[in-house]
Amino acid sequence: MRLLPIALAAAGLLYPFAVYALIGWLPPGLLLAIPLALIAGRLAMARGRPALKPFTPILAAVAAITLCLAFADRMIAVKAYPILMSAGMAGAFGRSLLAPPTLIELFASLRTPAPSREARAYMRKVTWAWFLFLSLNSLISALTLASGEMRLWTLYNGLISYLLMGLLFGVEWLIRRRVA
Repeated sequence: MRLLPIALAAAGLLYPFAVYALIGWLPPGLLLAIPLALIAGRLAMARGRPALKPFTPILAAVAAITLCLAFADRMIAVKAYPILMSAGMAGAFGRSLLAPPTLIELFASLRTPAPSREARAYMRKVTWAWFLFLSLNSLISALTLASGEMRLWTLYNGLISYLLMGLLFGVEWLIRRRVA
């Protein structure tokens, strides 16, 4: 169970490249098993972890929408996974802005149970940043799907979006070091 988060992160990173490599080799129905397995793994990881509880309904919704899309077009369902995950995560961050504590505050409470008022205000700004990033990421992912260009879809969803996510993590970490 300790390796599950690492395995899921690696599989998530490789997902667009796997789809790109396996398209034409495997029928879309089998490709569809990959995102559904990733979702099932994330649901299993969330079980019993209070900090991950807000993601459980999001993951269930992503699975349900993926399955509904599969009835219309299995390949669209396969390619929609990054869009749905980003949109779902944006929804979770957005919901936490409306019903505190924010997700960032919830994560931070694992290390610092009683953050200061200033720290909570900062965490709210970070939650906004993630909400906006994930919303924009979902939109761009949708545009890559709509383009019909498999290479563009793979490049953005398998590389560029993760580089941008890493950049956001890094910038936030640098800011936090100066603020804290």
